[in-house]
Amino acid sequence: MYKNIFNSDTWKREEHMAVRECVGYYLFTHQLMEVTGPDAGRFLDWICPNNIASLKVGRDRYTTILNEDGEIIDDVVVMRLDEEQYWVSTLYGTKLDDWIYYHSENYDLDSYEITEDWHMFSVQGPKSQEVMNAICETGVDGLRFFETRMDVISGMDVRINRGGFTGEKFGYEIYCSPDDADAVQEVLDAAVKEAGGREITEFQVFAWTLPTEAGFYYMRDLAHTNPMEVGLDRNIVWDKEFIGKEALLKIREEGPKREMVGFEICDSNEDHCILSAQYGGPGEPVYIEGEDEEVGRVRKLVYSYVKNVNNGYILAVKDKLHIGDEIKINGTECIITGKNWL
Repeated sequence: MYKNIFNSDTWKREEHMAVRECVGYYLFTHQLMEVTGPDAGRFLDWICPNNIASLKVGRDRYTTILNEDGEIIDDVVVMRLDEEQYWVSTLYGTKLDDWIYYHSENYDLDSYEITEDWHMFSVQGPKSQEVMNAICETGVDGLRFFETRMDVISGMDVRINRGGFTGEKFGYEIYCSPDDADAVQEVLDAAVKEAGGREITEFQVFAWTLPTEAGFYYMRDLAHTNPMEVGLDRNIVWDKEFIGKEALLKIREEGPKREMVGFEICDSNEDHCILSAQYGGPGEPVYIEGEDEEVGRVRKLVYSYVKNVNNGYILAVKDKLHIGDEIKINGTECIITGKNWL
């Protein structure tokens, strides 16, 4: 059975490269929690290891959310829209809603899932700034990365956020009312096509191949890991209190037991059967040749259309796999790499 599905998929390749070389857009509304009230900032600072209270109005910040054992239970972007108003962008709104509810008893705040109130179009790629300036009244010149503000598209109020999940230098998110979504898309689609781009329709492109190529994680990649294992400890502010800090300090002191490493299949044309945890299950076991002990599991395996290689992540025992190591995974020749293919 032919299994090298990404390499031979012309449609995925064209959509992926539209973002890398020109501009692409897609509708992918993350679930949104709104947290408001006098203690909203202080509370988010408590449940997030990154610093939220210091956010200025109109700015965003990426952060993990941890449980008491220091494990990542979510990774989110927090947007501060007003002094006492925040949005939390997540893929797990119901779980986050419960987490906020059970940990906010001593805080003066309100929280609601507002996903149904908004649609979000992501516009990504080198020409995305050109497209946004063509359709927005104010335009995006001067809008900094992880900055958000209101604008108008064809008479419709929208929120523009500079950011995205593709690794592109220029990328924007358009939040609009669901009632306006069709009209916004019509304007956006015309401008993107005028710039030589296209709509991105493949979930595996905007959620898997583009982010992985840039070294980003999908939350499923992070399940049952801690920030020290996956290189997200740079987003931890150690001089404040947060849920999971005590456990994480112990992990830092003892050193993480595992680490996330990148890998590629050596022959991009080779058929392969390497099970990846992104499809469910534990992922293909990884061994060092001549040794019986399992040293890791494949967390993700997709494709870099920029490098033309099958690429992904292995969650491995710490210091067992090093960049440049050649290994076989279920009989397929692979090599350990960094976690960025741009």
